[in-house]
Amino acid sequence: MSVTRREFVASALALPLANNARSGETKHPVVVDTHLHCFAGKGDPKFPYHKDGPYQPADPATPEHLLKCMAEAGVDYAIIVHPEPYQDDHRYLEHCLTIGKGKLKGTCLFFAGREGSAEKLKELAKKVPLVAGRIHAYNPDRLPPFGKPELTALWKQIAELGLAVQLHFEPKYAEGFESLIKEFKSTRVLIDHLGRPFQGAAKEYERVLSWAKYANVVMKLSSVPDKKAYPHRDPQPVVKQLTEEFGADRLMFGGGYNEKATGKSYRAERERVAGLLAHLSDADRAKIFGGTAAKLFKLG
Repeated sequence: MSVTRREFVASALALPLANNARSGETKHPVVVDTHLHCFAGKGDPKFPYHKDGPYQPADPATPEHLLKCMAEAGVDYAIIVHPEPYQDDHRYLEHCLTIGKGKLKGTCLFFAGREGSAEKLKELAKKVPLVAGRIHAYNPDRLPPFGKPELTALWKQIAELGLAVQLHFEPKYAEGFESLIKEFKSTRVLIDHLGRPFQGAAKEYERVLSWAKYANVVMKLSSVPDKKAYPHRDPQPVVKQLTEEFGADRLMFGGGYNEKATGKSYRAERERVAGLLAHLSDADRAKIFGGTAAKLFKLG
């Protein structure tokens, strides 16, 4: 019997897990978006962009708008990743998580070696629900201090707070992180955006793939390219390889929200990525779209 696209999407995104014998209701798996950004917008006097921010989005992408899109798209929880325009000023993230009332958690951004970072990180972790501390390595002028005590100290501080380390990097910089992944083997490491497979040489990306051998590394299927959009990169081979290397218990989905999002467009992005996971079982897709994240981040 053939399966229509509508039937497949229903299976991939709303799998009935169990029936409640008393109520007759069907439970559906939790859905978590593990990667999105919120912005107050350019010119907002209460939440201004940092002078060192590399870009400044003009339009707001607010937590109120996010929660509305989540409700319409069937997303139960979301992780707000603190974006670079604010640098290490987390006031807007605090605002968003307060508005979220348990539906939202956050990833913070601090810089190794910057004075006061450790104290600010500890204070922020006391005030708001965080899941990770993010470290960037893609701008040659703003690389972390690889091989130096400052980077180890930041990693250790994140670990001691019970948070994951979240890495956003180009594959050519992966080598600089590997020793810390091995040293702090009990600390979860989240890799953003499929490890950015289309930026750099294939050999550089092979190192990222090799991290599947470390049990503490989790890969995020976020910012998954759409082959219909420029520059027309087909993500299917990469996604399939990641599912083979990491398995559903160490893969998490994220994406689809921005200032222009609607409930319909937000859900459509999840449907698109579900199509790339058609080779997996219903149970494994349920893990990737929320089960894994719910377990790691203690959601629901």
